[in-house]
Amino acid sequence: MRWDNLTVETRHDRPADAALFGADAVTTRTFDTPEFAGITFHEIRARSILNRVPGASRMPFEWTVNPYRGCTHACVYCFARKTHSYLDLDTGTGFDTQIVVKVNAPDLLRRQLASPRWHGEHVAMGTNVDCYQRAEGRYRLMPGILSALRDRANPFSILTKGTLILRDLDLLRQSAEVTDVGVSVSVGFTDTELWRTVEPGTPAPQRRLDVVRTLTDHGIDCGVLMAPVIPFLGDEPEQLRATVRAIAAAGATSVTPLALHLRPGAREWFMAWLGQHHPYLVRRYERLYADGAYAPKWYQRRITRQVHELAEEYGIGPTRAGMPRRVPRPEPEEEATGSGPTQLSLI
Repeated sequence: MRWDNLTVETRHDRPADAALFGADAVTTRTFDTPEFAGITFHEIRARSILNRVPGASRMPFEWTVNPYRGCTHACVYCFARKTHSYLDLDTGTGFDTQIVVKVNAPDLLRRQLASPRWHGEHVAMGTNVDCYQRAEGRYRLMPGILSALRDRANPFSILTKGTLILRDLDLLRQSAEVTDVGVSVSVGFTDTELWRTVEPGTPAPQRRLDVVRTLTDHGIDCGVLMAPVIPFLGDEPEQLRATVRAIAAAGATSVTPLALHLRPGAREWFMAWLGQHHPYLVRRYERLYADGAYAPKWYQRRITRQVHELAEEYGIGPTRAGMPRRVPRPEPEEEATGSGPTQLSLI
């Protein structure tokens, strides 16, 4: 594994550079428990936890916090797979089973937020790998991260497929009293068979929708990122209808569809999976994605139109782009209401 290019220590044969952490700061662990069978954790002490998003990115935010690298959700389409190659780790199985844990993330974030150079910009989480993946149940990094953001009244948003976010419900409510908080849950489809094959390490779609329902019941507006919509496997009109209907029933404040995109690293892994499970679709995918990582504009527009029409039919309302809205304090005799649906598009 290539840790040397990530060292923060000054070696005798070269000066310190701007890298992330040192080889002697890495502790590798495995745990003899069923939920972590076959998974290796590399505990590191990061040098920085606030990451600036490259200017060329399509992301609608400038700063992220990612306490983990790699993800046990094992989604075959995950665009973040390429990041594992920077450590000479495999972007396939290695991405799913070799998890880098930034164990000092909460303390480091607290220090960085207190710096006079930090001006309270919005911080997005869950935009690379899920901050509420299975490892979070053991390492418990997010309570400290949320507390640091709350104490500085720093706006933030979270995108997750994990049900573990409900553990931190009180922290989310406390944060929403002092700053802007946005929460989105990713549910691209409700087809159980499709879920088991493309997202094998995630909670079932219905469990994720239960998260949406619980958050909204506690006064925290929660949108759904309907992603990915998978061509030829999850994009039939009745599949889209079933998913939007379930999202509406869960009380989501908005729904934003996103067609599957296949960036380098993810593309190779997904196409290998496709060839094994649906070989008859390989040529169709090669044609559909012939021009790059993203589906053609006509396809994206078609999916967006269909989902927005269904959302209107089921009473969710149109998706509105922009930053997450501050969650209001609940009134003693009256439910908090908003001016309309909100959505933070994170991917």
